[in-house]
Amino acid sequence: MALSATICKADLNIVDMDRHYYQQHSLTVAQHPSENDERLMIRLLAFALHADEFLSFTKGLSTDDEPDLWQKSLSGEIELWIELGLPSEKRLKKACGRAQQVILYTYGTGSAEQWWKQIQPQVSRFKNLSVRHLDSSITRELASGMRRNLDIQVSIQDLEVTWDSDQKTLSFRPEVRY
Repeated sequence: MALSATICKADLNIVDMDRHYYQQHSLTVAQHPSENDERLMIRLLAFALHADEFLSFTKGLSTDDEPDLWQKSLSGEIELWIELGLPSEKRLKKACGRAQQVILYTYGTGSAEQWWKQIQPQVSRFKNLSVRHLDSSITRELASGMRRNLDIQVSIQDLEVTWDSDQKTLSFRPEVRY
């Protein structure tokens, strides 16, 4: 018998002073059976960092040809492709060929560092790719605040992120690698 997704509801209040974006989003996010709390919270963070009325979650882990989040134009063109983890060069090439802009969030320490050293020379040719890294201490803290019903305030100013939930407040800056 196949396991079903766990549903998470999040009220996300975003104050992004860098982009002048101020919105409340009521989100319903499906957590794939193989997805841990850390990865789900990183998806919510990525949504907050790039929030837009057209940004949406995809089928994610259950589909090979879709990112974790994407933003499509009214005509169906992929404007923004957001990927999480340590994808292959082939996957990044495919994303960069299909989307106007690709943003990758890596996380963790040891394996992410090693992955970046190996793949950086190959992906440097993709001009529409940005790579940002989230320190494992931050992602573990985000994961520890995971609940099925979340109320989160996210403030962004000068690339500094403040994540405030009823469990904790974190301030950090994603490291831009490329």
